[in-house]
Amino acid sequence: MTTSKLVFDPLSQEYFDGPWEIYRRLREEAPVYYNEELDFYALSRHEDVAAAYKDFATYSSAYGLDLATIRSDEPMPAKMIILMDPPEHRHMRSLVNKVFTPRAIEAMRPMVTETIDRYLANADPAHFDVVADFSAFFPVEVITQMLGVPEEHRQQVREWVDKSLHREPGQVDMSEEGMQAIGEAMGLYFQLIQERRANPQDDMFSRLVAAEITREDGEVESLDDFEIAGFATLLGGAGAETVTKLVGNAAVTFARNPEQWQKLLDDRSKIPAAVEELLRYEPPVHYNVRRSMRDVELHGVTIPEGKPVFLLQASAHRDPEAFTDPDTFDIDRNRTEAQNLGFGYGIHSCLGAALARMETAIALERLLDLIPHYEVLWDDCRRVAMQNVAGWSHVPVRKLS
Repeated sequence: MTTSKLVFDPLSQEYFDGPWEIYRRLREEAPVYYNEELDFYALSRHEDVAAAYKDFATYSSAYGLDLATIRSDEPMPAKMIILMDPPEHRHMRSLVNKVFTPRAIEAMRPMVTETIDRYLANADPAHFDVVADFSAFFPVEVITQMLGVPEEHRQQVREWVDKSLHREPGQVDMSEEGMQAIGEAMGLYFQLIQERRANPQDDMFSRLVAAEITREDGEVESLDDFEIAGFATLLGGAGAETVTKLVGNAAVTFARNPEQWQKLLDDRSKIPAAVEELLRYEPPVHYNVRRSMRDVELHGVTIPEGKPVFLLQASAHRDPEAFTDPDTFDIDRNRTEAQNLGFGYGIHSCLGAALARMETAIALERLLDLIPHYEVLWDDCRRVAMQNVAGWSHVPVRKLS
């Protein structure tokens, strides 16, 4: 029996179509994998990925999040919290944490519920697309409303984000169309920031304009327009994509595991646990990329200083050394076995994780009401081809009697 050469190419059609077998081989055959063609390394075992997420001194975020940006020797100029290392990150995080307190998130529940209900109201359970008709729309509506983006621009933000993340097979760098989309989004945010400086409202833009941050030298400053626009770009992107893909992944995963869907029909209190298992089993974000800041020796391999390193949390979630029967989807799984990395880990754990969990839980609740028994029309399902993000652009379903 001849085993094919192990190739992990995060921009290949094979990867976009489903990377689980690739991940298994990485964990078993090359836990520190090197791609010669694209000159990057990848960590795939849970212990290694979790440790790397916590070691920001060795694995830096300051050069970007994807292969294209990290290959540059210059730190990213964008003032996004996700592109900062301490101490700069610590000051910014302490500021924006005030916006994402448990009380603040819970206060958003009525707005989130109303938004989800509005987008599901027109769904025909006899035939509708869980993503294209539903989950593509409501998450960006929630996050941009929270930011303070006027209603007429909210879905445009989603289109800009999709263009910026889309990658054709083999495409490393962002397309001209994607760069233009980012520029247009930043232009909108700059305009709104100027308006809030002149006329504050009850929204996040206004709170960020008014916020003060203590810099490393002890000087107290306000955030500048570039910092606020960078934060809005990050939040808009994460808010638009994560829940969209998570809900689509849920429809597919539960269709393949109907006994798990039945558990939710029998006991709605299991919905939060189901969200956690979805984040483990079929996460919307499969990896983040860091830059090695020193030579690293791991599993007999040396990762040289200055190289892109993929942290494959989706692979880590299927590691049998971390989870019992990791390829089994089980909403009653023991949550204490290992760290769920679905929303990151360490200093860059997702700011909006509680909001995303709330949105997904409410969406599942509503789908249980609308289509208690359903089937997926598999021939018409379509996956996305994106950097970092994995999931479906089309998941058509039909209610069963």
